[in-house]
Amino acid sequence: MPDCVRLVVYDLLGRSGRTLLEGPLVPGVHEVVWDGRSDAGARLPAGVYLLRLETGNGVQSRTITMLR
Repeated sequence: MPDCVRLVVYDLLGRSGRTLLEGPLVPGVHEVVWDGRSDAGARLPAGVYLLRLETGNGVQSRTITMLR
Protein backbone atom coordinates (compact mmCIF):
# COMPACT_ATOMS: atom_id res chain seq x y z
CA MET A 1 0.00 0.00 0.00
CA PRO A 2 1.45 3.44 -0.94
CA ASP A 3 2.47 5.84 1.84
CA CYS A 4 1.67 9.53 1.62
CA VAL A 5 4.99 11.32 1.05
CA ARG A 6 5.81 15.03 1.05
CA LEU A 7 9.21 16.48 0.11
CA VAL A 8 9.64 20.24 0.52
CA VAL A 9 12.56 22.71 0.30
CA TYR A 10 12.49 25.48 2.94
CA ASP A 11 14.70 28.50 3.47
CA LEU A 12 16.31 28.99 6.88
CA LEU A 13 13.42 31.22 7.99
CA GLY A 14 11.02 28.31 7.48
CA ARG A 15 9.37 29.63 4.32
CA SER A 16 8.46 27.00 1.77
CA GLY A 17 10.54 27.39 -1.38
CA ARG A 18 9.40 24.42 -3.43
CA THR A 19 7.23 21.34 -2.97
CA LEU A 20 9.11 18.64 -4.85
CA LEU A 21 6.80 15.73 -4.16
CA GLU A 22 3.41 15.30 -2.56
CA GLY A 23 1.15 12.27 -2.64
CA PRO A 24 1.13 8.50 -2.33
CA LEU A 25 4.32 6.66 -3.22
CA VAL A 26 5.04 2.94 -3.10
CA PRO A 27 8.03 1.88 -0.99
CA GLY A 28 11.31 1.65 -2.89
CA VAL A 29 14.05 3.83 -4.35
CA HIS A 30 12.91 7.03 -6.06
CA GLU A 31 14.65 10.00 -7.65
CA VAL A 32 13.54 13.64 -7.65
CA VAL A 33 15.11 16.19 -10.00
CA TRP A 34 14.90 19.86 -9.01
CA ASP A 35 15.84 22.81 -11.21
CA GLY A 36 16.43 25.22 -8.30
CA ARG A 37 13.19 27.14 -8.85
CA SER A 38 10.46 28.01 -6.35
CA ASP A 39 6.81 26.99 -6.65
CA ALA A 40 6.25 30.40 -8.32
CA GLY A 41 8.91 29.63 -10.95
CA ALA A 42 11.57 32.05 -9.69
CA ARG A 43 15.15 30.82 -9.30
CA LEU A 44 16.05 30.57 -5.61
CA PRO A 45 19.23 32.41 -4.64
CA ALA A 46 22.41 30.59 -3.67
CA GLY A 47 22.49 29.69 -0.02
CA VAL A 48 21.57 27.10 2.59
CA TYR A 49 18.17 25.40 2.56
CA LEU A 50 16.40 22.64 4.47
CA LEU A 51 15.06 19.59 2.67
CA ARG A 52 12.20 18.03 4.67
CA LEU A 53 10.79 14.57 3.97
CA GLU A 54 7.49 13.68 5.66
CA THR A 55 6.04 10.17 5.52
CA GLY A 56 3.55 8.17 7.52
CA ASN A 57 6.52 6.82 9.50
CA GLY A 58 8.05 10.15 10.49
CA VAL A 59 9.95 13.23 9.39
CA GLN A 60 13.57 13.73 8.32
CA SER A 61 15.34 16.99 7.50
CA ARG A 62 18.66 17.61 5.80
CA THR A 63 20.62 20.78 5.11
CA ILE A 64 21.46 21.42 1.46
CA THR A 65 23.57 24.15 -0.13
CA MET A 66 22.63 25.70 -3.46
CA LEU A 67 25.75 27.05 -5.15
CA ARG A 68 24.24 29.02 -7.99
